[in-house]
Amino acid sequence: MTPDEFFGDQALSKALFAAICREVDAIGEASLRVTKSQIAFARRRAFAAVWMPGQYLKGRPTAPLVLTVFLPYRDESPRWKEIVEPAPGRFTHHLELYDAASIDQAVRRWLQRAWDVAL
Repeated sequence: MTPDEFFGDQALSKALFAAICREVDAIGEASLRVTKSQIAFARRRAFAAVWMPGQYLKGRPTAPLVLTVFLPYRDESPRWKEIVEPAPGRFTHHLELYDAASIDQAVRRWLQRAWDVAL
């Protein structure tokens, strides 16, 4: 599956994904893995992913895109929609994105930290 196939006719979601790609490209090299449920960014291991909650929450208002960032610590920013610890020392942070302005310096910093430890 390609990113175009993943997003289909969801233009805003696709535009937000493109903005995230630009941020990741500015950090350094990363691979993309596209599945039916998400697009993951990885070095040796995944450090971030994007997904569309509307695929799962039919009929309820949702953000066009969610950015998931994998960090080795719990970041205490109130911007996170949810933080879970699926394994000891591996924290999954979910951030709802509604517009390109949401992708600010804090998001760049989180992506950089996640990229740094994804070796």
